[in-house]
Amino acid sequence: MTDTLIVTGGAGFIGSNYVRLALAETDAQVVVLDKLTYAGNLESLEEVRTHPRFHFEMVDICDRGAIDQIFRAYSPTAVLNFAAESHVDRSIDSPGTFVETNLVGTFNLLDVSKRHVGERSHAARESFRFLHVSTDEVYGSLGDTGAFLEDTPYAPNSPYSASKAGADHLVRSYFETFDLPCLITNCSNNYGPFHFPEKLIPLMILNALDGKPLPIYGDGGNIRDWLYVEDHCRGIHQVLESGRPGEKYNIGGNNERTNLQIVDTICDELDARAPASKNAVLIERGIGSYRDLKTFVADRPGHDRRYAIDATKIRNELGWEPLHNLETGLAATVQWFLDNREWCGAVQAGSDMRQRLGLADDAK
Repeated sequence: MTDTLIVTGGAGFIGSNYVRLALAETDAQVVVLDKLTYAGNLESLEEVRTHPRFHFEMVDICDRGAIDQIFRAYSPTAVLNFAAESHVDRSIDSPGTFVETNLVGTFNLLDVSKRHVGERSHAARESFRFLHVSTDEVYGSLGDTGAFLEDTPYAPNSPYSASKAGADHLVRSYFETFDLPCLITNCSNNYGPFHFPEKLIPLMILNALDGKPLPIYGDGGNIRDWLYVEDHCRGIHQVLESGRPGEKYNIGGNNERTNLQIVDTICDELDARAPASKNAVLIERGIGSYRDLKTFVADRPGHDRRYAIDATKIRNELGWEPLHNLETGLAATVQWFLDNREWCGAVQAGSDMRQRLGLADDAK
C-alpha cells in the first residue's frame, strides 16, 4: 500500500522543502495542509503543484472539524507537523496567535490522529507515525560551552519557544498515555531556499541588495548553530523512516556562528557575486561595500545568547550527517536569492516582513 503523508505547514519554509524531497525520493502521496498566512505561500510549491501525488488543502489546524474530515478523506499513514507560528519577534507582539497555532493546533492533530489510529487495523496502528517538528529554542539559552542534548531540561524564554515547548509535551503525553506512535525532532536554526524574508539570513541578503540598513541586535554576539534546510529535511525523513516511537532526536548543523559573523559572511558573498561597486543604489549613496550597511539596533526582549545542538543521537542511531557546512550552504543560499528575486517579491507583497518587530511595549 502506498504511504500517504499529511504535511501540515507544507507551504512554509521547512515544510515546502520537505514536500519537494518526499515527492522526489519516495512513492508517497503527499497531502499539504496550510492556511496560507503570510509565512505560507503556494509560490513555494509552484514546481510541484501539478505532481500527480501532490494534494493541497487550505485549512487551519485549529479547525478540528476540517482536520477530521481530511483524515477521513485521505486516511494518512503518517502526519508530519511543520505548521507553526515561528518568528520570535512576532510572538512578542502577538503571543496569543502562537498559543493557538502551536499548542491548540498540535492538540487537534494529535487528538484526531488518536481517533484515526483507533479505527485502523492492528498493523496500520503499529505503522502509523506522528512526527512533530520542533526547535532547539525550547531548551532556553546556553552558556559559553556545552550543547543541547535530548534530555536537556526545557527552559523556554519567549512566547514562541514556550508554545513549542508545550506542544512537545503534548506530543510526548499522547505517546505515553494513548500509545500513539509519536516522534519529536528539535532542530537548530535553518537557512536555505524559500526562507521567508523576515528571518536573519534572507533579510540581510535582500536589505543589502536594496541598499537598506542591515539591523543587528545588541552587540551581534548572539550565537546560533546553523543547519541547511535540505539537510534538516533529510534528517526528518530518516527519523520518520527509522526513528523509534516515543523518542526525540536533535538535528543540528554543528555550525556555530555569531550573528555578526553571519552578516559579514553574507556581505562578502554578495560582494563576490553581485559587487557593491556595480549596485546602482549603493553607488548613488557612495557606499563601497555591503558591510558598510551594518547597523546595530536595540536588542529584543529575552534574546537567548547561545544555542548549540548535540546531534550525536541521530548520527549514531540513524546514520544522518549534514551534507553542507556553513560556507557551502551560505554560498548556495545567497545565489538562490539572487536568482529568485521574483519569488521574494511575490511572498513579500503587501506585508511587513522586513520591518522591525518584537519591541517590548515600553520600548516602542
